Amino acid sequence: MTDSAPPAPSASRAVPHAHLATDVRGAVLRLARRLRQQKADADVTDAQMAALGYVVQNQPLTIGALTAHEGVTPPSMNRTAGKLADAGLLRRTVDDDDKRRVLLETTEAGAAFVFETRRRRDEWRGARLSALTADERRTLADATEILRKLTRS
Repeated sequence: MTDSAPPAPSASRAVPHAHLATDVRGAVLRLARRLRQQKADADVTDAQMAALGYVVQNQPLTIGALTAHEGVTPPSMNRTAGKLADAGLLRRTVDDDDKRRVLLETTEAGAAFVFETRRRRDEWRGARLSALTADERRTLADATEILRKLTRS
């Protein structure tokens, strides 16, 4: 029996780009799906939640600004804003300076919905992160920075 050194970590962990791309895509999609499930109300769609979350952080803002941020068409955003307004989560008001512009703001219920959803998501993530080892959390921190880099390219 001979003592041979294990292969270098980089050699044993080399993954072809196609496999890595598939694995990353699958893991990120599953994680996003699990986070989306933590909404305070299942009747609010993911697109509505995204729009509402952006409004709560940037209010008041115009439909045009929200449309540009979300990367959708103005008619699509008008429908989304309309549904959120009908649900009592968003308020549309006419801009005092330019009566042609409509400003969006969250209602008290809309803001509470966003904050409750964020609390649930933080709780879900926190429970899973606390189950990781210190090394796994460091690896995840490194991977998070790499994922940010991928989204900027």
